[in-house]
Amino acid sequence: MAVETLSPDWEFDRVDDGSQKIHAEVQLKNYGKFLEEYTSQLRRIEDALDDSIGDVWDFNLDPIALKLLPYEQSSLLELIKTENKVLNKVITVYAALCCEIKKLKYEAETKFYNGLLFYGEGATDSSMVEGDCQIQMGRFISFLQELSCFVTRCYEVVVNVVHQLAALYISNKIAPKIIETTGVHFQTMYEHLGELLTVLLTLDEIIDNHITLKDHWTMYKRLLKSVHHNPSKFGIQEEKLKPFEKFLLKLEGQLLDGTIFQVCIEQQFDSLNGGVSVSKNSTFAEEFAHSIRSIFANVEAKLGEPSEIDQRDKYVGICGLFVLHFQIFRTVDKKFYKSLLDICKKVPAITLTANIIWFPDNFLIQKVPAAAKLLDRKSLQAIKIHRDTFLQQKAQSLTKDVQSYYVFVSSWMMKMESILSKEQRMDKFAEDLTNRCNIFIQVGFLYAYSISTIIKTTMNLYMSMQKPMTKTSVKALCRLVELLKAIEHMFYRRSMVVADSVSHITQHLQHQALNSISVAKKRVISDKKYSEQRLDVLSALVLAENTLNGPSTKQRRLIVSLALSVGTQMKTFKDEELFPLQVVMKKLDLISELRERVQTQCDCCFLYWHRAVFPIYLDDVYENAVDAARLHYMFSALRDCVPSMMHARHLESYEILLECYDKEIMEILNEHLLDKLCKEIEKDLRLSVHTHLKLDDRNPFKVGMKDLALFFSLNPIRFFNRFIDIRAYVTHYLDKTFYNLTTVALHDWATYSEMRNLATQRYGLVMTEAHLPSQTLEQGLDVLEIMRNIHIFVSRYLYNLNNQIFIERTSNNKHLNTINIRHIANSIRTHGTGIMNTTVNFTYQFLKKKFYIFSQFMYDEHIKSRLIKDIRFFREIKDQNDHKYPFDRAEKFNRGIRKLGITPEGQSYLDQFRQLISQIGNAMGYVRMIRSGGLHCSSNAIRFVPDLEDIVNFEELVKEEGLAEETLKAARHLDSVLSDHTRNSAEGTEYFKMLVDVFAPEFRRPKNIHLRNFYIIVPPLTLNFVEHSISCKEKLNKKNKIGAAFTDDGFAMGVAYILKLLDQYQEFDSLHWFQSVREKYLKEIRAVAKQQNVQSASQDEKLLQTMNLTQKRLDVYLQEFELLYFSLSSARIFFRADKTAAEENQEKKEKEEETKASSGDLSDSTVSADPVVK
Repeated sequence: MAVETLSPDWEFDRVDDGSQKIHAEVQLKNYGKFLEEYTSQLRRIEDALDDSIGDVWDFNLDPIALKLLPYEQSSLLELIKTENKVLNKVITVYAALCCEIKKLKYEAETKFYNGLLFYGEGATDSSMVEGDCQIQMGRFISFLQELSCFVTRCYEVVVNVVHQLAALYISNKIAPKIIETTGVHFQTMYEHLGELLTVLLTLDEIIDNHITLKDHWTMYKRLLKSVHHNPSKFGIQEEKLKPFEKFLLKLEGQLLDGTIFQVCIEQQFDSLNGGVSVSKNSTFAEEFAHSIRSIFANVEAKLGEPSEIDQRDKYVGICGLFVLHFQIFRTVDKKFYKSLLDICKKVPAITLTANIIWFPDNFLIQKVPAAAKLLDRKSLQAIKIHRDTFLQQKAQSLTKDVQSYYVFVSSWMMKMESILSKEQRMDKFAEDLTNRCNIFIQVGFLYAYSISTIIKTTMNLYMSMQKPMTKTSVKALCRLVELLKAIEHMFYRRSMVVADSVSHITQHLQHQALNSISVAKKRVISDKKYSEQRLDVLSALVLAENTLNGPSTKQRRLIVSLALSVGTQMKTFKDEELFPLQVVMKKLDLISELRERVQTQCDCCFLYWHRAVFPIYLDDVYENAVDAARLHYMFSALRDCVPSMMHARHLESYEILLECYDKEIMEILNEHLLDKLCKEIEKDLRLSVHTHLKLDDRNPFKVGMKDLALFFSLNPIRFFNRFIDIRAYVTHYLDKTFYNLTTVALHDWATYSEMRNLATQRYGLVMTEAHLPSQTLEQGLDVLEIMRNIHIFVSRYLYNLNNQIFIERTSNNKHLNTINIRHIANSIRTHGTGIMNTTVNFTYQFLKKKFYIFSQFMYDEHIKSRLIKDIRFFREIKDQNDHKYPFDRAEKFNRGIRKLGITPEGQSYLDQFRQLISQIGNAMGYVRMIRSGGLHCSSNAIRFVPDLEDIVNFEELVKEEGLAEETLKAARHLDSVLSDHTRNSAEGTEYFKMLVDVFAPEFRRPKNIHLRNFYIIVPPLTLNFVEHSISCKEKLNKKNKIGAAFTDDGFAMGVAYILKLLDQYQEFDSLHWFQSVREKYLKEIRAVAKQQNVQSASQDEKLLQTMNLTQKRLDVYLQEFELLYFSLSSARIFFRADKTAAEENQEKKEKEEETKASSGDLSDSTVSADPVVK
């Protein structure tokens, strides 16, 4: 039964063989090795991220983060264990209450303050619809209900704290004391109580300053009245309305009347059923007053000094405690009251949270009116005047403050870098740790606190006093915001080393504290006199010692401070020992929560309420581009608002509020920085490219110069879920602008290409190539333009058949525009080959209209009768006249038409008919040019294919390789493009044939029999054309060149086309017209030559000159007729003039039969092959 005798904390044999020590050392080595490897892994991750992240990283995106806050799972009961049970209970109760207060404070700061502050945000007046206010308030009721429960809980805790303290300090001398309280001051308890009162006071201030909340509440109450009159309309049961209204009245009375703090201090603190007496407890009253004075003495010394840390917040708590003391005990220490008010001269206002500013003088005068009456009005007035002067002085000294802080923070950063990059020397380890501690706390953290206080106080004072801020002040304050974020990021950037140092510093400080306590403990033990009080002191010191041996958690530090409140009585510590111990404990508090405190101090959530300064700040950044990198810090500050916004409860989702904020900030950024930057860069590039023009003076020594390139060296800025890349934004803007403007004016492509290169060279912007078809300056008219206005084009341009060129008829400029194949090819490359078919379609529509006029002319009685007469005449005389149409008959026709009338411009009907045919011919010439341009474009595109006869099938190759479906698709596209190009470049489309086939059947129908007379009008037409052509050419040599021209092959094209449509080539050839003309002119030339020979003998000079001129004229006419004949012969080739309609039909039939036969053979072969496949 030996097992039963074993004690529960059974141990090894007392004989130590050293094995345990060896095991421990091995484990420690392994643990050390693991830590080293893990640290190097983390460093590698950090290095890998370093290049891709922005200058200022978003903490929320850390893949791995270090939490430095000490943590343990031991409860208070486990930590507070001494032999002294009574002391245990006292410390446990107080510690539990303090923890409760801390939790309540945390809940208020995160949830309730933000929920109230952001109420009504995220909806602009313009976007608010009627009824939105009531809906928002409806959503907010549940939040107010939670707040009501929270406030009630705070009331209970305040009462409990007061009761627990009163129970310890009893003035009744007969009643037994729980512990001896002489010289015991639980200052920590009062500080925590002050914090809780500050929370209630802050809630009052927030609600009091919230006009929107009150307005919406009033509207919501009115809505309830309407619901009362007609509950069924709103789908609400009437019996539920009454309780709801009562509930709303309760909420209004408790929360919205601004009496949260007042109700708390007016509670019944005395227990009614013979419990704890509070108001009559004089010992407690004295202790209460003493504690307030002690805390105040500590706070007053530091307030407004550079070494101030959290004294302002404590001062608010002191004021709350003072008012609570007055409310319970109804006594006022006037001297102390005056000292409290005097602080207002040092600190005119205190920021409670965000944009809520609190004036202590107003609070004290309002809450303790009895004492306020005793003070003279002048001193009260002086405080208000001092507030104004403080603001003026602050505005004046801001710029100086910024400069000095700039130097301080920069030097601190250098110290941080140097001290953290040095290896720790083992021989001077303690000294090194003290240095690091001072650098972290006394420099870094204190700067953060001072800067934060200056920004908040100044901005909020301006806002609450409704005074305008100067631009200089705004810029200075924004600089301070940047410094604040720089401090935070310095701690963050070196977090690996800071984390390492913090744990060492904590251990070092705990060691110092333990040394002090052990000295005091020895002193108590050495005194042999026994008393309960001495026992309490000893137990308290043991408790403090035990608690310090462990992680430096909030709970442990709280227990130590409570234990030391008991342990420092009876002069256990000498004065010179006590002060260093308090300093060490304060440092331990700060260093243990270093990351959290730095984060709190550097939190710029208040900027949400001052975002009006952001545009001014951006303007400043733009003007002084030198330090553009500071944008990162400002955006980091603006991001701080996001966690607070997530507690908004008046919208469907807090996401809506975040979206609004995001949109607002981005709009401001675009307007005040990005768009300005884009415009400035574009302007600079334009002016640089156009330096050859006489522009404004751009001499940087005279005009000044901004180096905007610095903006492009910035890393992307993170904001919400996006990265703002200034370089990418400007590059995109320039790409878009240059592309769009090049499409509008393609001939500017070279200028924009130059600007692109300059942007790369000057600003390092990597621009995208536009890949637009480059256009030459002599681009001429665009195909699209001609197509849309083909009726104007054919009348204003003249066609040259041999050179395939169009020349403008007349122009107001000094030059004439021309259009040739290269222009057309360029246009087709710009718009794609699809435009060719569209152009032909447009031409078809145009020809339809022109042929209608043509038909009307031919149907005209005057014309038709003359033509029929001429045909009859030719038939009669052809045998006598060698089958040649007589020249004088054509002349007679010409003259006859002129007699029918002429236009104001002096044109006969035949002139107009000739113009009509020329326009039809021009249209056909244009179609020919389109086809040539298409071939030109296709051959240019296909020139990269090595062998047109043997083009590889890419689809089959991809299938063989078994590549992805997308690749197969791409290969298929490539094959189709290549086959299109080869087909187009080889043959092109037979547009002439199409235009003949579409009109010919209609022309040859019996109902259009009047058109069959056309061939007989060609001779007078040619005569008319030759006369017109000669007059145009003669004008070329004259000064007035109106109507001058040297080519008009449209006429020949038109005649050839119409003869083809009517299948009248044979009829026209039967006239032998051009032979007749040639014979006529040769005959006349011979006659003139003969006459010249006769006259040369008589030597009549005048007559000779006349004859020379006549011969010249006859030569010119003959030459013109010859040219027309050649042009007409060339044009006829395009329309296959060698074949008649009947021959063409026969050929067509033969082709069809051939294709049928070949397809029949093919089907036979497949049928015969089929069984083999099976």
